Formats: sequence, C-alpha cells, structure tokens
Amino acid sequence: MTVLEWLLDSDPAIRWQVMRDLTDAPADEVAAERARVAHEGWGARLLAAQGADGQWSGGALFPEWISTTYTLQLLQQFGVVPTAEVVRDAVARVRANSRWEHDDEPYFEGEVEPCINGRAVALGAYFGVDVEGPVRGIVNRLLTEQMEDGGWNCEQENGSTRGSFDTTINVLEGLLEFERRTGGDAEIAAARSCGQEYLLKRRLFRRLSTGEPIVPNKGDGDWLQLSFPNGWHYDILRGLDYLREAGVAPDERVGEAISIVESKRGADGRWPLEHAHHDRLLVDFGEREGEPSRWITLHSLRVLRWAGRDG
Repeated sequence: MTVLEWLLDSDPAIRWQVMRDLTDAPADEVAAERARVAHEGWGARLLAAQGADGQWSGGALFPEWISTTYTLQLLQQFGVVPTAEVVRDAVARVRANSRWEHDDEPYFEGEVEPCINGRAVALGAYFGVDVEGPVRGIVNRLLTEQMEDGGWNCEQENGSTRGSFDTTINVLEGLLEFERRTGGDAEIAAARSCGQEYLLKRRLFRRLSTGEPIVPNKGDGDWLQLSFPNGWHYDILRGLDYLREAGVAPDERVGEAISIVESKRGADGRWPLEHAHHDRLLVDFGEREGEPSRWITLHSLRVLRWAGRDG
C-alpha cells in the first residue's frame, strides 16, 4: 500500500484533505467527501458526544482535551462543514449554554488570556458565530495586546515583555480564520504580518538573541517533536502548516524547520507521532507515540509540497 493509499484508507476527516491537498481531486469530489465528516466516523462521534448542557464533558476549557474548546478545535481540524444542520445546532447550544471557567463569560465573547482568545476567535469565525459582534470584540482586544516584538503572550499581565510561540500561533490562527470569514481589514492584516515575522525571524524555533533552540517548559514536549492534536501547544510543523495556510511564500528562514520535518520521514514514507500532549480524547485515532500517524503524515506532506520539496 502506498502512502497515499494508506492516507485515503481512513476517516473522511483525513480523506477529503488528502484529496484536496495531495491529489488535486476535482472540487465536487472533495466537497462530497468533506460533507461526510458531520455524519460519519470521528466527526459524527464527536458531535454525538455533546452533553445535554450544550458542552462537551461539562466545561468550556476543562477537563483538558475532552472539553468544549478542544472538541470544537478537532471538529474544525476535521473540516466539518459549519453550515451542516447538525453542526449549526451543536454550535447554537454552545453559544446558549457554555461559559468560560475564568469568570463565567459567554463562550463566544472570550475571556482574558490571548492564547485562549485566539482559539475563541478561530472557532467563532469558522462556525460563523456573529463575527461582527462578540467575535470582533475579541479580535479588537487581541490587536491591543500585540507586543513590540510582534508576538503575543498570556503572561504579559504578569510582567512578560516578550512574545510566546504558543500564544502567538493560537492568535495567528484565529486572526487568519477571522479574515477568511470577514475579509479582514488593514489593521488585522498588519498585525498578522508582524506575528508571522515574529516566527520567521526566529526560524520557527530559535531564540532571536542567541540563535539557540528554544526549550519549552518541562512536560510541554520539544517543539521539534511532532504532535497531533496540539491544543494550545506549538511545534514546528504547526508553525509551518499555518504559514502554508496563510499563503506565505517560503523563504530561507523556513528551510531549517522544513529539513527537520523532512528528516523525520520513515523508510516507509510515513511520519510517526513523536509526542502526545493528550492523555485522553473523545475519539481514538488509533495512533500511539512512536507509531506512524496519518495526521502528521498528511500535514508533513502538504508542507513539503508548499515548500517545493515533495519530490
């Protein structure tokens, strides 16, 4: 079985993305496969797991990995069609019932930490929740919180003066999704451009001051270890895949990170799951640390294609 056959022999959540990003299948065939995500496999199982309170596992952010935020993130990464009736109903129940643990704020109005608010923007924009109302309010807040170096940091209120890769990638993904939904404006585009430069100047994993690789907090995993799902965590593949999604032209500053990703491909052409941040998920992808991962293989192949290194 070739790598593409292996990827296609999977859930609709992966298949439609392989068809679009790696095989250039006709748009109508891609759309038909994508439409299955809400009704079959992993996507359908996640939607069915929503609680009577309109949340997943009873919370907005907690318990980690199985709560509302992490589940909506997975549904977005699966590419579930946001206008499907079952999806619209699920999101309406989140909007009506879910509140952040921070101070009981309504879910799509966000809370105070930019790493969380970036995800709230991405989810609100993707699922089409009143983007020029509460979601736009979160965007406006994030624009005021961008730091001098172009990044964002959840620890800014505690005195941090430098951006954080983890926070910055969450905000960038949120702003990109908001621009897709609304068309954006010059201020958002400028903020996103500065945030991208924050990553690129550091070659996606190095300190600007010394050039040494940045070591994340203990227990968070190495940024050179490839993971899925990421939740709020950064790694180089997530950074590269964001740049690809954003339409950034690859230059020499991404070359080292791309070579590292390329070097992780096994002799069978597949990439392993190197680090699992999660201890549990509401669906089982059948992937374990050290074993081939369809998600990481898909993301790696499309990043190499974007960089012109797909062979």
